[in-house]
Amino acid sequence: MIRRLILLPVVILMVVPAYLLVVNSFKSQQDITQEPFGIPLPRLSVDYLLGALNSPDFSLVKAYIVTALFAVGVNVLSLLVSGPAAYVIARGTRIGHRALLVLFLVGMFIPSQVLVIPVIYVLKTLGLMGTVPGFLLFETTLTLPISMFLYVSYIKTLPRELDEAARMDGAGPFTTFWRIIFPLMKPAVVTAIVLHTIGVWTDFVNPQIILGPASSLYTVTTSVYAAIGKYSTDFTVVYPNLLVAVVPVLAFFVFLQRNIVSGLTTGATKG
Repeated sequence: MIRRLILLPVVILMVVPAYLLVVNSFKSQQDITQEPFGIPLPRLSVDYLLGALNSPDFSLVKAYIVTALFAVGVNVLSLLVSGPAAYVIARGTRIGHRALLVLFLVGMFIPSQVLVIPVIYVLKTLGLMGTVPGFLLFETTLTLPISMFLYVSYIKTLPRELDEAARMDGAGPFTTFWRIIFPLMKPAVVTAIVLHTIGVWTDFVNPQIILGPASSLYTVTTSVYAAIGKYSTDFTVVYPNLLVAVVPVLAFFVFLQRNIVSGLTTGATKG
């Protein structure tokens, strides 16, 4: 009973925004502003949703493609960097390996927004501010703490005899990781990909600041923001765009949530 009383406010906090998002995506501007929680069945229409998909002001389809490509790029870079590094740390026995792991894990407790201003100075110095490579590098950096945590924990569950057998066959550390260890890391890799993809897809602050309007590249979240005016907001555009932006993330999470749980629990129980 006590557990239900504790969970009830949490459920309300999560359900109410979802309810408003779905209901208001099919209502007129007047109905949204006057009765945001109401359901005027005779006046509900899918025209607002279709209008969001075919808006002449900005291309939501293009924003989908740009965000998806960013997610792929970040996941590939993150895997190329954190995979071999996690293997070295997981198999290492020196204090330096543990210190390096702690250094990565500290990043999990630092909000990305805190890093934006220093990152802007660094990217400006390197000439990468407002560019796709600069954005990809920053987003990839943000994924490293989670990736290292998952990969190191998982690799520690794999027997060292695999490394020794590969070494006896003449394989070096690089070959051992990519041909022996990496194929066994599927649960951890899938978990990291899901978490990083959701992070890139829902990120608003970083693409808005680092890419900026000058790049003419809009992600799903920044394209939704482009529908908000300085003096007024057309909610018949904002709500349908938000709904269309959220649905793929929810579907992605629902279909792969088993892999997320598997990857997290395996590393936690055997690491």
